[in-house]
Amino acid sequence: LGSVIAYFTSAKFLLYLGHALSTWGDRMWHFAVSVFLVELYGNSLLLTAVYGLVVAGSVLLLGALIGDWVDKNSRLKVAQTSLVVQNSSVILCGVILMIIFLFKTQLLTLYHGWLLTLCYILVITIANIANLASTATAITIQRDWIVVVAGEDRSKLADMNATIRRIDQLTNILAPMAVGQIMTFGSPMIGCGFISGWNLMSMCVEYLLLWKVYQKTPTLAHKSAKVEASELKQLNVKKESDMKPAEGVQLIIEKDVAGFEPQQEKEVSCAARIAEPFITFRDGWVAYYNQPVFLAGMGLAFLYMTVLGFDCITTGYAYTQGLSGSVLSLLMGASAVTGIMGTVAFTWLRRKCGLIRTGLISGVAQLACLILCVVSVFMPGSPMDLTVSPFADISARLFENEPLPTIASPEPEMIFATGMPNLLNGSIAPANSDPEMSPEPVPLISVSLLFAGVIAARVGLWSFDLTVTQLLQENVIESERGIINGVQNSMNYLLDLLHFIMVILAPNPEAFGLLVLISVSFVAMGHIMYFRFAQKSLGKQLFVCHTPDPKAAPDSSPPGNTSTV
Repeated sequence: LGSVIAYFTSAKFLLYLGHALSTWGDRMWHFAVSVFLVELYGNSLLLTAVYGLVVAGSVLLLGALIGDWVDKNSRLKVAQTSLVVQNSSVILCGVILMIIFLFKTQLLTLYHGWLLTLCYILVITIANIANLASTATAITIQRDWIVVVAGEDRSKLADMNATIRRIDQLTNILAPMAVGQIMTFGSPMIGCGFISGWNLMSMCVEYLLLWKVYQKTPTLAHKSAKVEASELKQLNVKKESDMKPAEGVQLIIEKDVAGFEPQQEKEVSCAARIAEPFITFRDGWVAYYNQPVFLAGMGLAFLYMTVLGFDCITTGYAYTQGLSGSVLSLLMGASAVTGIMGTVAFTWLRRKCGLIRTGLISGVAQLACLILCVVSVFMPGSPMDLTVSPFADISARLFENEPLPTIASPEPEMIFATGMPNLLNGSIAPANSDPEMSPEPVPLISVSLLFAGVIAARVGLWSFDLTVTQLLQENVIESERGIINGVQNSMNYLLDLLHFIMVILAPNPEAFGLLVLISVSFVAMGHIMYFRFAQKSLGKQLFVCHTPDPKAAPDSSPPGNTSTV
């Protein structure tokens, strides 16, 4: 009994609990905000697309700056500030959305609808701030706190990383289903109120949990400062730090005596402050490029350039191929199970073969499963037709003045059954189509192979993700963890943004097979990059799989040591 109590009061468990609460609120909000924006804008995807673009662009541009802010401030301050900003933004967004739902008719008539447009802009802006704060929270907790709590025990760090991912997998499925039920049997306004209330309660509990973890882990109070010779150190800051105190005092006195000197100094300081974010952005990307694990990070980022996941794109394609919402919900559940299996496989493989070889094995397993997706493109039932231009639908609407398709409101049962709104299903009907005509049944062998490959590949995907995550944790020095992981997030969002652009350029079902082939190619390129990293790191011992010695490199050097990989 004493050991059980000790575990439930340990810093590790409190960190898990705080992450579970944070992730649950995040998943509910990310799911609900898309549904709210579709509901508000006349069942159009415009606001949702704008929101997605703003979020991706913001993290892409500000990822390095967020990481630099994480590095420059104390751990507790960063965690608490990002937590409060994130939850307060979600609460404020929920209140604004409730007002819009209540008074939408009146807002449409005020100032010719401009007030309603302003509310839309305000919602997207505040929601974007919440996402940026969530990014800061993820960097500081999952990339820094967890390393300190684990100490120098690499096995403990691996187990904690795997547990964090299992929590992510479960909340990815359960949280959208829960809020979908509330919105289905209640209303969008009730959903807004529930999410706002949840975030208010969760913020208070998480704040307390962070404080308890900080108290139970004294090493969190000690944070390495940036090295003067680091590439991230700005030249003007370095020059000022090299100045002797006496010279600095004398310089200030001389400037105070001269009439125009203080103004000149103020102008230079203002220019330096304006340039500082751009210098930080540049130096962050340069530092990321110079990391010994650069190729491994790039390999992970390339895995985001894919349509082979359970997002709205693949879900919409599944509906066009005849899969029902209930079947798709089962597939998503199976995907979560294989994802959890991947976290178990990671911890086992790491103990048997070492961390770097675990990434290689995971990559081979993922690519082997994705072969099923490649085969599905050429099987009966696949709509792939390379004779149809991928731009046919766009050009028809632009040059033949065809009306834009309307999107039916997502059916409630689809929302909570699949965990996401049915945005890209058969409700996008071509003009002049007869709604009474039932479509011909589509052979399911192609779509079955596609989803079999996607689900099976999750084992290798999540094991590989955990491998690269731990490589970044172990091989990036403590003073640069924030900015390097911020740039890594930016790279992930960049490739994710490119995959959405790819779908926009080729939106027809006939072109989906081509998107599958491109996606598998990018995944293969990502694993080739990782293979090159592993080859440089292990050399001739690359294919010698053995149980690593706990006292040997590379898996047992203290976190932050970049001399070994």
